Amino acid sequence: MQNILITGIGSGLGEALAREYLANGDTVYAIGRTFPKVLDQHPHFFFFPYDLSQTFMLKSEIKAFIQNRSFDVVILNAGVLGEIQMLSQTDLENIKEVMELNVWANKELIDTLSEYAHVKQVVGISSGAAVNGSKGWGAYSLSKAGLNMLLSVYAKELPEIHFTALAPGIIDTPMVRHIIHKVDDHTFPSAKKLKESHIQTPTEAAKLLISTFDRLLEYESGSFLDVRTME
Repeated sequence: MQNILITGIGSGLGEALAREYLANGDTVYAIGRTFPKVLDQHPHFFFFPYDLSQTFMLKSEIKAFIQNRSFDVVILNAGVLGEIQMLSQTDLENIKEVMELNVWANKELIDTLSEYAHVKQVVGISSGAAVNGSKGWGAYSLSKAGLNMLLSVYAKELPEIHFTALAPGIIDTPMVRHIIHKVDDHTFPSAKKLKESHIQTPTEAAKLLISTFDRLLEYESGSFLDVRTME
């Protein structure tokens, strides 16, 4: 049995990961804005309600929830897409909001965990957008590139923890549905490519990721990997 910490478990991948781990007999600790009703009353599920974008209070608020606990895997899943639009037309405040949750919240969380808990492995849910630089994905791409480098730096500074930035492939989430149904794929060709790609259900993705996490330990800490290209 393992102790798992997951952020952003209100729907999609985060909820699916929590359900799979619980079905395996593991204990899941979760932090996020939305409580998944399907997990209500589960004896091995512990939820702390918190909006991780509120980074200025994050350390003091979550300290008691994680203090003196030992986590086999920490999954930094919480994230936001931001608007798919030209970077030159993207308001700086919008970029800052995306960075706040996708990067700085994870910095604060890692700092708090390294000080008050024992952690073996940290997996940040990244994206191919971190390296593709596709038209329209400016804020999200910047944030995921920032996440990749954040984990790369921490791999050198916290060698007792194994860090990986992991692209999970395309998953049927509210974020992906928004792109498929709302984004003009003539203006932003990457949206068309996404629509034509294989889209995993959250459960499929969760099963694949959980089976992959042990294999990540074979790679150098701080690596950016994509489940679609791992051998």
